Amino acid sequence: MRGNKVFGAMPLYLKSHSWGEFVFDHAWAEAFHRAGRVYYPKLVSCIPFTPVTGPRILAAGEQEKEVTGRLLADTATSLCRQLGASSLHVLFPSEDAIPLLRESGLLARKDCQYHWRNHDYRDFDHFLEGFRSARRKKLRRERRRVAEAGIRFRTIPGTDLDDDLLDTIYRMHAVTFMRRGQAPYLNHECFRLLRDSLAGEMVVVLAERSENPVACAISFRDETTLYGRYWGAVEEHHSLHFETCFYQGIDFCIREGLRRFEPGAQGEHKLRRGFDPTVTWSAHWIADAAFAAAIGDYLHREADWVDRYVIDARDQLPFHRDGRRREPGDNS
Repeated sequence: MRGNKVFGAMPLYLKSHSWGEFVFDHAWAEAFHRAGRVYYPKLVSCIPFTPVTGPRILAAGEQEKEVTGRLLADTATSLCRQLGASSLHVLFPSEDAIPLLRESGLLARKDCQYHWRNHDYRDFDHFLEGFRSARRKKLRRERRRVAEAGIRFRTIPGTDLDDDLLDTIYRMHAVTFMRRGQAPYLNHECFRLLRDSLAGEMVVVLAERSENPVACAISFRDETTLYGRYWGAVEEHHSLHFETCFYQGIDFCIREGLRRFEPGAQGEHKLRRGFDPTVTWSAHWIADAAFAAAIGDYLHREADWVDRYVIDARDQLPFHRDGRRREPGDNS
């Protein structure tokens, strides 16, 4: 700040656990514990429960971006020391921020997600035209099984979610967690706040059988991209998850002219359904020099593995060799 003017900001959380991050460092915490060191608390820059790439170091203008960014990153590492935190973690920053973070002593970590891209498809069948025959038949069979179970779908904007429907959606989400023996990360009040503050960006796919809700997928959108976030179901049906969370989202993107669909972290099964392996990043500063060196060595080897994995994963995509139309400049 200079006077009352803010030139930059870097939102941070002091955390005593690693849940809800989607960049997994549990093994690092275990290594600290075995060595008699304390890993928590740690300092994290992220959007909670949201594995979406975006700016983590905010600058008021393009001219101040580099200087402000370096100052903020250096200040964050100093804050780690002041708070007695073991480390600083910047999760899912934009790739163009990685050189700046490296200059500030952070270690870059490479990972992979699976994103769908819209190559000007007219409809879902047009998307499937690029698939190899066997994979196309399997995907159509999945969709047919859901329809044959009598399940129909509605796409509901957040602006049309009344309290009763929001209650139903949250109940399905919570039940899905509890079936796995876990409490849901987010409570009902969080869902209400999301609806009230982001209704224009919220998109809900509702699956119904005999007009009774049986499953839902909650996503958010901007001008170009659909971001899949939460899912829930109170009935089990073959391929219901794939249809609700993936295929209905693809249909929505094609109808709305969105260029990209990010359905969330992890999930190799997305490859067989036409989602491209896509590199994501994080950056990490470790206060302990010995651990920093060990983790840095590990991240170097891990990055080589990710690069090889992305190449191999592209061979698992369902497209014909010449059936996947790329956009200009699409090197993914």
